[in-house]
Amino acid sequence: MRGLQTWPAPGEWLWASMVGVVVLALMGGAGLAGGLLRLSQARFAGWPWEPMSLLVAPALGEEVAFRGLWVPDRTETMRPARAIALVTVIFTLWHVVEAMTFLPRAGAVFLRLDFLACAAILGLGCGLMRWRTASIWPAVALHWIAVVGWLTWLGGPRLADLM
Repeated sequence: MRGLQTWPAPGEWLWASMVGVVVLALMGGAGLAGGLLRLSQARFAGWPWEPMSLLVAPALGEEVAFRGLWVPDRTETMRPARAIALVTVIFTLWHVVEAMTFLPRAGAVFLRLDFLACAAILGLGCGLMRWRTASIWPAVALHWIAVVGWLTWLGGPRLADLM
C-alpha cells in the first residue's frame, strides 16, 4: 500500500526521469536490433480509450503485482539487487506465461527474444524506480509510456490482435 500512497518528491521524479530515458534508449536499441520496434505511421485508432486502458493494464496492474508487492523501498533495504533481479526475471517470464495461457495470440510477439529483452530492461528500470522512490508511480508512468509508444508509433500490434 505504501508504494501506491507515496508520491515522489520532485528530485525523485527527476532521477526517475533520467532512469526512464536510459531504459527507453536500451529498449529502443534492443527492439530495433531485433526488429520488434520499427518506425511506423502513428496509429491513433482507439484514442483516448486505449491509452487509458493501458494505464490500468498493463501499467498499474503489473507494477502493483511485481514491483509494488515484491520490491522493497530504500527505507527497507540498502541492498535491493537480489529482490530487483528476482522480480525482473519473474516479470519477464510472466509474459511467456501470458502468451501460453491468457493471451495465446500474443505468442508471436511475447515469445520473441527481443520482446523478452525489452521486458527485462523495463522490469529492471521499474524495480530501480520503486526501490529509490518508495513509490510505484514513476514505474507506472514508464511502463505506460513504453507500451503506448510501442503500440502507437513503433509498430506494436493492435491490442485486439493479442487477445
